[in-house]
Amino acid sequence: MRAVQIAALDGPRAMRLAEVPEPDGHGNVEIEVHIAGVTFPDVLLTRGEYQFKPPLPFVPGSEVAGVVRRAPEDSGFVPGQRVAAFPAFGGFAEMVAVGPQLVFPLPDSTPFEQAAALPMNYLTMHFALTRRGRLRAGETVLVHGAAGGLGTAAVQLAKVYGAHVIAVVSTDPKTEVARAAGADEVILAEGFRDRVKQLTDGRGVDVVVDPVGGDRFTDSLRSLTREGRLLVLGFTGGEIPTVKVNRLLLNNISLLGVGWGAFWLAEPGYPREQWQELMPHIENGTLNPVLGSTYPLEDAAAAVTELDERRATGKVLLRVRR
Repeated sequence: MRAVQIAALDGPRAMRLAEVPEPDGHGNVEIEVHIAGVTFPDVLLTRGEYQFKPPLPFVPGSEVAGVVRRAPEDSGFVPGQRVAAFPAFGGFAEMVAVGPQLVFPLPDSTPFEQAAALPMNYLTMHFALTRRGRLRAGETVLVHGAAGGLGTAAVQLAKVYGAHVIAVVSTDPKTEVARAAGADEVILAEGFRDRVKQLTDGRGVDVVVDPVGGDRFTDSLRSLTREGRLLVLGFTGGEIPTVKVNRLLLNNISLLGVGWGAFWLAEPGYPREQWQELMPHIENGTLNPVLGSTYPLEDAAAAVTELDERRATGKVLLRVRR
């Protein structure tokens, strides 16, 4: 089968299309991949900077949508069924084998493009907002990186749970993407703290969603209201910030790490529980990923580079089957 491999840790441009054996489907659901989602961990994997370091060469790609080819009888899936899945690795290929607990049924109305954008970003943000952030209806949420795949997922889910959403983007052209996701206000990253103060009448926000890190981190802490929570999801800005913990005392604020993968590895049934909770919102179109660029499989390097250079708006996808 055709697959994209990382054979050297030289960055996205070193990714290559190759012919590789199909994966062993024993005990797993075998899926013919139609669309694969591209995520920021794929960028880190090309340089050996991700927390998981598979032996070279390996096939990246953590989320897919396609059709079941074969499935164990007790898996709940049948050949021909449309599904999304979170294989963690191996998704940039024509076939992938995934444990049944990480395969998710799709409504007939959900296109593969939208489906491939759901597993990592939406399940991560569901975990972040509901379990870690304890978001409540009526609260105000500030979302950094709000034009990217994870940011647009954060905006949509926060709205589902009744929050008022202020989106932060890096450039003017990205504002429309955040608005399309449903943000109530969209502001630029430069000077965002002052704008948050104005928009909240000096109160601050209840929750900050931060997949960016970098030099805006301290101002994010200062943007929180009393008993506010800052959710740390990653560091696409490059720099891993440090914090003076005395800042947490002033308004009794909380700094919370969000490690969705680490959590479900200890509770394998959790992703399916999340999917079942989100299914009504997927079916009625409330959760409708904002899509960005779509590349053919052979141009995977260009797709990952778009994320690496922070040019992506919406979810970047790979079209695996023509």
